[in-house]
Amino acid sequence: MTRSDKRHSSFRNATNVLAAMLVALIVASGCTEERKIDVASKINPKRMATMTTKNISTLISDSGVVQYKIVAPLWEVWEEADTPYWYFPKGIFLQKFDPYFKVIATVAADSARFFSNQKLWRLDGRVELTQVPKGLFQTQQLFWDQRRGVLYSDSFIHIETETHVLEGIGFESDEQLRSYRVIKPQGIFPVNSDNVTGRGSASETQTPSSQSAPTPLTRESLPAPGAD
Repeated sequence: MTRSDKRHSSFRNATNVLAAMLVALIVASGCTEERKIDVASKINPKRMATMTTKNISTLISDSGVVQYKIVAPLWEVWEEADTPYWYFPKGIFLQKFDPYFKVIATVAADSARFFSNQKLWRLDGRVELTQVPKGLFQTQQLFWDQRRGVLYSDSFIHIETETHVLEGIGFESDEQLRSYRVIKPQGIFPVNSDNVTGRGSASETQTPSSQSAPTPLTRESLPAPGAD
């Protein structure tokens, strides 16, 4: 074999090796792209939080006026869910202000959801509301409809005021907790015998709400986190 033939043979071998490498790269690239598409097809935005924030402390305004302060260890926003909502899985503490930025009420709960389109809060676990100057409301689940300005629950409720303790099942109130009633009272107990001469009936002690009774909701009637 001449030197020219050897050179041609080496060139053909090198060309064949290069061609084989290019084919391998193209095949590998195609497989990688196929895997990427396959993984992406399994991602459901409805099951993913669009925002997650830890250790928040933020003020909420309405019409340019600060209305609330929210403190929570974890805040998730689920905007792609069929029913968009905020989720506070590790608890929430909320302060409500008057126009002079004075705290007039507080809300605390083990977990909470805020359904942004409906302007509806759902508080779960150990739910506790305090009212200035002295008022305590404790229950296991509470709904706060901001559109209608009402609070309501179908759970057991414990209420303490300056004059009495009231317990029962079911609760309705305005946002300011000034006009409220227990749906099924189970007991009324005087706090100070000098102010309250005896144990009265439920109709004598409770303050009826001027709002129309809201339709009760339950845990099952609202979506869980990541629900389709």
